[in-house]
Amino acid sequence: MSDQVWPARLSPAASRYLAALEPAVQELVGDILDIASRAPLHWPQWDTSDPEGADLRAAAVGQLSLIYWINRTTEPPHLYVLDIVWAG
Repeated sequence: MSDQVWPARLSPAASRYLAALEPAVQELVGDILDIASRAPLHWPQWDTSDPEGADLRAAAVGQLSLIYWINRTTEPPHLYVLDIVWAG
C-alpha cells in the first residue's frame, strides 16, 4: 500500500484508520476514491439542510463510508478525506 498514489488527501486520523483496515477494505477505499476523484459531486451532500455545505460529501458502498470535502478552487477539484467509517 505504501507505493499506492491516492487521488485524494487523507486527514491524519483517516490515514491511521486506513492503515489498520484489512487489505480488501483498503482496496475498496481506493475504488471509492477513484470514483469520487472522477465525479466529486456524484455522492450525496453530507447535510442537505446546510446551504453552505454543498462541498462536504458522503461516499458509501455497503458497510464502508468516506466523508470528504471538495476544494473547488483548484482544477481539477481536490478531495480531502476527513473520516473513514467501516462497519464490517
